[in-house]
Amino acid sequence: MDAVEGMTRLTANRWWIYQRERFPVLVHSPVILAFSFSAVSYSALLRGVTSLPNAKSCLVAFASSFLTFLQLRLADEFKDYEEDSRFRPYRPVPRGLVRLRELGWVWAGCMMLQLALALWLAPRLVILLAITWLYLGLMSKEFFVRDWLKARPILYMVSHMAIMPLVDFYATACDWLPQGAMAPPKGLFWFVLVSLFNGMLVEIGRKIRAPKDEETGVETYSFLWGRERAILVWLTMMTATGVTAVIAGLHISFAFPIAVCLAIILLISALLGVIFLQNLEPGRGKSLETMAGIWSLILYISLGVAPLAIRAWRTM
Repeated sequence: MDAVEGMTRLTANRWWIYQRERFPVLVHSPVILAFSFSAVSYSALLRGVTSLPNAKSCLVAFASSFLTFLQLRLADEFKDYEEDSRFRPYRPVPRGLVRLRELGWVWAGCMMLQLALALWLAPRLVILLAITWLYLGLMSKEFFVRDWLKARPILYMVSHMAIMPLVDFYATACDWLPQGAMAPPKGLFWFVLVSLFNGMLVEIGRKIRAPKDEETGVETYSFLWGRERAILVWLTMMTATGVTAVIAGLHISFAFPIAVCLAIILLISALLGVIFLQNLEPGRGKSLETMAGIWSLILYISLGVAPLAIRAWRTM
């Protein structure tokens, strides 16, 4: 029994270390929760609902989104294995903490859970789920044109961030599709577009680094474009996200509060960008990644969760 318990603890410890290093659950969960709950809430607002969204729809949207983001991390492990083994041997897979085959089983488990959740809520969700799976599978293979995409960083980023609107659309479908609707509510396009721009914002923010933090073989945007241009593009994506969010807010009569909240964060982010460029100490780039996370959290709360909660409170 002692040997079995020891092996069990060792296995659990391996996976705990893996999630801590590559997919920290406690860090990602709040943003994914806001993301999925906002998607359901925004869809409900477009349909004219004034009460809190269906708990079952929220649960499925959150769990499915969480599993998809986990699959995105797993996809990175597979497609980057050769580069990681060469340039980043300290990562869990190259150093032997977990094996790709084990991650493959985790991926399969995610798919089974997502399928079960879709069938439980609304069987028609399976069609949208299959589309997301297909795109995710193509991403993991770099669309079979890896070298061509790698030579075009902007196209590479856009092709990978296009998964975000699919995840977002699926999360909104957890609200409108179980109601028997044959098409999404009018105005949903702008909410989905927000997720595309925000995905690029987060991606750029996590790949802007100080000179001493740059790693050989890691193509950060600060390395590819230069730090000044990378900051400018990051702020441009933040502005584009904010503009589309305000337009999305017009469809639910909540544009002004969204504009005020995001404008304040945009100004703070611009200040952080200036401070980063003036003080390129190691680790300073982390502040931009953190701000992108804060922006995302407030963005989705203000775009769906807050307005629906306010309307529900007013009708009580």
